Amino acid sequence: MFRPKLPTMPQPTGLATPPAVVEPTTMTRSTPVPPPAPVTPASSRPVVQLTPGTALALVGGGTAVVLVFGAVLVSLLLAVAITGASVAVCAVVLRSLLVSNAKRR
Repeated sequence: MFRPKLPTMPQPTGLATPPAVVEPTTMTRSTPVPPPAPVTPASSRPVVQLTPGTALALVGGGTAVVLVFGAVLVSLLLAVAITGASVAVCAVVLRSLLVSNAKRR
């Protein structure tokens, strides 16, 4: 019951043809062709010039992104801290209820 049943190998039907004979071919060497020189395409984009006004805008934008990202991280940390404190208070209340309930019996 627990022994696997192995399938029997099917026997070939019809005439079996012998494998075809492959004749060896001769190899001829060709002269190597040098690879074409890479051509750098002409850039159609205009050159970006960094003026003091754009530098100040970039610095201000980067500062704003850092401040917003920091505020989000601080708020997430505060949410985790508040959740942990509330779970701790619930644990203390449940423990005191269970201890006082055990003393009454």
